[in-house]
Amino acid sequence: MSDEIADRRIAFLATDGVEQVELDAPWRAVTEAGGTAVLIAPDAGEIQAYNHLDAGDRRTAELGLDDAWAEDFDGLVLPGGVHNPDTLRADERATRFVRGFFEQHKPVGVICHGPWTLIDAGVVEGRTLTSWPSLRTDLVNAGATWVDEEVHVDAGLVSSRNPDDLPAFCDKIVEEFAEGPHEGQTT
Repeated sequence: MSDEIADRRIAFLATDGVEQVELDAPWRAVTEAGGTAVLIAPDAGEIQAYNHLDAGDRRTAELGLDDAWAEDFDGLVLPGGVHNPDTLRADERATRFVRGFFEQHKPVGVICHGPWTLIDAGVVEGRTLTSWPSLRTDLVNAGATWVDEEVHVDAGLVSSRNPDDLPAFCDKIVEEFAEGPHEGQTT
């Protein structure tokens, strides 16, 4: 185990329908780099992960959104799946929590359909990112520039397209979490 981010506490925001590999691989990368990973959901307790359309494992969220504050964390990971970010983007507590990371210039990693939550948090205008291809129009309509890349970094915002991109995504989020706040990471 490395100690690259030994003093960093990283929030993972997810709910039922989260793509299991997009939660597990970044979680492992953060903890193997010495960071502390904390799962946050709309409500504390169990959430159901999925492997595409098949139910996967259940995960336990330590905190619910009523008890989670961006200032208590050094970075944020937003895994995808379709149902997960679609649910989170409709929850004002989730979008407020996400916005807090950008207001405090903290690094954020987002993959696959995760940018839907960023759109509703109002933090993509003027940013460049990648995602699952079907989100391209949504991101462009929200004022972002969309690119088709394995991983893209825009001033502390790390984005990737899908589970195939996880190795590059995991490397970049650890690097950005180690660097800490980025002045360009703002709303």
